[in-house]
Amino acid sequence: MTASTINDAEIAKFTAMAEQWWDPKGKFKPLHKFNPVRLSYIRDNLLLHFGRDGNAMRPFDGLTILDVGCGGGLLCEPLARLGATVTGIDAAERNIAIARLHAEQSGLDIDYRATTGEALAAEGKTFDMVLNMEVVEHVDNVPLYMKSCADLVKPGGLMLTATLNRTARAWALAIVGAEHILRWLPKGTHDWNKFLTPDEIKTLLTRNGLVVTGETGVVFHPLADEWRRSRDMSINYMVMAERPARL
Repeated sequence: MTASTINDAEIAKFTAMAEQWWDPKGKFKPLHKFNPVRLSYIRDNLLLHFGRDGNAMRPFDGLTILDVGCGGGLLCEPLARLGATVTGIDAAERNIAIARLHAEQSGLDIDYRATTGEALAAEGKTFDMVLNMEVVEHVDNVPLYMKSCADLVKPGGLMLTATLNRTARAWALAIVGAEHILRWLPKGTHDWNKFLTPDEIKTLLTRNGLVVTGETGVVFHPLADEWRRSRDMSINYMVMAERPARL
């Protein structure tokens, strides 16, 4: 039997909420709030790494981007509007159905597939950028998952991993605060024991042939009601890595 990273309980959890992916006031409201800081970090790194013009209407024309665990397509759609050729994959078929419908209604051509990173890697697919965003804490067999994501990065390409740190602050704010007190997220969305530290993520990246090129924390500013980049990586954080180009 082929090894799998699918956690059936996690798939069922997100399938049950799939209809609300594009409701900015629904159960994915925190992700809608989180999206601008993720997109700005992705955009800045793509522009710098591939030498693109940030003033262009479609600066990412010709670049291929894969969003692993794409959900309803909250990252896929804006990146497609910026010119990228976008593929979104998710193990939950209902998520993919919602994403396809919304992209069609938005007039966007995005390749959505109900599949996994390891299945796509087995096909030999590679991309200029792989997005691994808030997924690693929801999968089984983390080493296999990270290897599959890394295998999907072209030589000279990038991978961005975003997740939650396994700290007391993350437990207090991301689980107790966000799920039980503020009710930003449904109870049981996260399991603190499945959070990974930045060092653990970086070890998995380097083990699979990638070189870490940047990292940032992400913190919520309540007065501004927005998420911003920060040097504080004790709760949410992102790590950028590159697969060295072949000589």
